[in-house]
Amino acid sequence: MNPDGTLLDPTSEIEVVGRARLPKPKSLDGLTVALLDISKPRGDIFLDRLAELMDDRGITVRRYRKPSVAWPAPVEIQQAIAEECDIVVEGLAD
Repeated sequence: MNPDGTLLDPTSEIEVVGRARLPKPKSLDGLTVALLDISKPRGDIFLDRLAELMDDRGITVRRYRKPSVAWPAPVEIQQAIAEECDIVVEGLAD
């Protein structure tokens, strides 16, 4: 995020496209959370622990993994997340 609060799309956009932020949920109760592993080393370790913590709280979790850190998630993964989940957490580590 830029200092002025502007979010930029890292997927080589030519022109900045304005996108309104969605409101943050007050709670994760009743929501389905997507955990997206972007395929960086050890990101899965972070997401495994996060899934455990959410499972302990009764939060529904679905796991997804990009085939490569170098590219955006394939359209099929993006569509599945949009159709099946309410919120997304991306995990990266090194």
